Amino acid sequence: DSPLVGAGCYANNASVAVSCTGTGEVCIRTLAAYDIAALMEFGGLRLADAWERVVMEKLPALGGSGGLIAVDHEGNVALPFNSEGMYRA
Repeated sequence: DSPLVGAGCYANNASVAVSCTGTGEVCIRTLAAYDIAALMEFGGLRLADAWERVVMEKLPALGGSGGLIAVDHEGNVALPFNSEGMYRA
C-alpha cells in the first residue's frame, strides 16, 4: 500500500475520489490515484475507462497488482482489481 497523496489516494471534487491498495512501489511510480483523476478531468474519460487503463494496463505493465475504490462526481462507484482478490466489507 502507498498512503501518499497522488499515488495511493487522491480526491478532487471536479472528478473523482480514489483510494488504492496493492503493490505500493508501482502505485507510486504510476501515481495511480491521481492518474485516474487526470484521465477523467483532462482526458475526458469516464470512471470505468480510466480505471481500466490504470488497473488493467499500467499497473501490470510494471509488474504490479492491486485494486482501488473510487467514487466519481456523479456518484458512480468502482471497485476494480487485477489481483486474485480484493476483500472488503
